[in-house]
Amino acid sequence: MPKKNEEKLNVVIVGGGYGASAARLLSAKLDASKYNLILINSRPYRFHLPAFIRMVVSDVDDLEKSAMAGYDKLFHNNNGTFIQASVTGIQKSETTGGSVVLDNGEKVPFHVLILATGSTWSGPLGFPDAKDDISTFLTSERSKFQDANDIVLVGGGSVGIEYAGEIKDIWPNKKVTIIHGGSKLLNDTYPDRFRKKMEHGMISRGVEIVYNDYLDEIPTSGADSVTTRNGQTIKADLFVPAWGPKPNTGFIASSLSGAVTDKGFVKVKPTLQLVSYPEIFALGDILDWKEQKQAAKADAHAALVSANVLNYLDSKSLKEYKGSYELILVTNGKNGGTAYFGILWGIVLGDWAARLVKSKTLLIPMFQAAQGL
Repeated sequence: MPKKNEEKLNVVIVGGGYGASAARLLSAKLDASKYNLILINSRPYRFHLPAFIRMVVSDVDDLEKSAMAGYDKLFHNNNGTFIQASVTGIQKSETTGGSVVLDNGEKVPFHVLILATGSTWSGPLGFPDAKDDISTFLTSERSKFQDANDIVLVGGGSVGIEYAGEIKDIWPNKKVTIIHGGSKLLNDTYPDRFRKKMEHGMISRGVEIVYNDYLDEIPTSGADSVTTRNGQTIKADLFVPAWGPKPNTGFIASSLSGAVTDKGFVKVKPTLQLVSYPEIFALGDILDWKEQKQAAKADAHAALVSANVLNYLDSKSLKEYKGSYELILVTNGKNGGTAYFGILWGIVLGDWAARLVKSKTLLIPMFQAAQGL
């Protein structure tokens, strides 16, 4: 394992999702005679998040073969090292740098640290860490969808909508109900006309939507109905949590005083450095930044953090993250969906755009290229 010494310093990245994007960029430019580049991830592979939902609903397209990739080809010119481990803590030195603590007790020193720990998901999106467990996990989750007749999706954001579209693609006659706490699908980041178009796409496929209501807990297996907070009883034999994820920042909060908000997000400067820790950067879903959590945003973070790490090492001024306009493309199965681009007057596009950009391929070719495949 590479260690900090007088010859070479460690640039350590924790998190192999969009942290891998930063690793690939840095591996092309980081001076290997001065620095070790180390990527640490609990899984030996990277998941392509936009393919998660289709992958767990059915075996269509054998997505586990194309939407998961190892790290063996990630680094340019092999300028990097991958360590499979979970990080349990960060130990700062008295001056600069420090070490990350692994679940086996080992410590990896860092001169610069990038935190890209991502999110934790509930229900069928809570994939296991061990690659050998994936096949069993997918078989189990897919059988639940296949065997169910009446499916309740708890949450009317992009996750619930995309679940509904994938289910209707395979089983158009299954009853699908979305329970959503708001008065329209998604949230008020987006204009009403976009949200109404999304609703129309769901209703046109026979999806029922219950607005302004909640399910306070997911019933255990064997239940045949559920009663909402407002007292409505809905018949169902499968209940799927479809709410958003939570930031995976527990060890950061316990290690770095004041680094994390009450909601679990990491406080950063516009340079994406942690507020009180200039040698530590963060990117992706864990950022405490006023924007929707999306893959396109995380890629932008990775590009800026990579550039800023190089500038930091060269004692140059750092770039600032300005955010970006809101954009979202929510699929409705393989052939449909709705897109919103928050530019000009706010552009809303329908099935043809969704199919062209995302619905058919789920952006898998881009993912594979980003992994060096």
